[in-house]
Amino acid sequence: MRFILGLIGAIFALALTCSLFSGLKTYMNSPPAETVTDQFHLEPRHLALSSDGPLGKFDKAQLQRGFQIYTEVCSACHSLNFVSFRDLKGLGYNDAEIKKIASDWKTQVPSINPDTGEASGRKALPSDHFPAPFPNEVAARAANNNALPPDLSLITKAREGGAAYVYSLLTGYRNADTYRNEKGQPVPATAKPPQNLHFNPYFANLNLAMPPPLTSAGQVSYADNPKPSVDQMAKDVAAFLVWTAEPKLESRHAAGLAVSIFLLFAAVLGYLAYQQVWHDAKREVRVTGVLEPQNQAKSRRAKAKGGVVG
Repeated sequence: MRFILGLIGAIFALALTCSLFSGLKTYMNSPPAETVTDQFHLEPRHLALSSDGPLGKFDKAQLQRGFQIYTEVCSACHSLNFVSFRDLKGLGYNDAEIKKIASDWKTQVPSINPDTGEASGRKALPSDHFPAPFPNEVAARAANNNALPPDLSLITKAREGGAAYVYSLLTGYRNADTYRNEKGQPVPATAKPPQNLHFNPYFANLNLAMPPPLTSAGQVSYADNPKPSVDQMAKDVAAFLVWTAEPKLESRHAAGLAVSIFLLFAAVLGYLAYQQVWHDAKREVRVTGVLEPQNQAKSRRAKAKGGVVG
């Protein structure tokens, strides 16, 4: 019975091995054809921010400009469900400014009328999270051609490339009729965006429902720059979304640096203590086990008593 089971197992392993090598041979001889997405999809462009690296810190002026872009452009469709108004203190706003921002926010916080028990709305408080621009998913899809705008709180963590992806997407809209990839190939008719979609080579499937949110220089006027470029506005809002995803980044960097210095200092002290305690100690190899003289004497006596020769 054991022989039969072993034979069955060997036959099964042989079949799997043959299948593996057959598949590898097929793949090498006829690799999968390159798709249109493979031909035209682009990796995010490089984006350097002050928060990059293990010692990075936020540029609060840039974060405030990014928040302004979100307020005037992005907040019409996208929510910030995991950010509260009082978190804006991390951007450099004081309590009075945060209270005014919350009170003037274009979307009210859903509430219940205490007199009638009916659904109503109220002005936001600093303790409230940013209210969503739509009451539910159905309303959001109805206002966006059945596309659901993603929440932006953690978007730089949820997308490969992070801030670089956001920056590239915002500045990457192209005309599919005139666009050429790196090989000079035009966009085939099957890959051109249908009605209500827009061509963007930085998006996963090339066509997305969101129209270009940043279209012209000066679309949002900064206090220190009345006509910022589209590129600058995209960088600023990308930096702001890095902050919404990780508002404690500076504290984490500071803690990491302090812990690294402590561990290095402790390692040096440990090494010096080791040298101080054991610098004059001599290591001696002690014979143990059957080779120890006492054990050999016991063995000889036991053999003599038992009449064992050898």
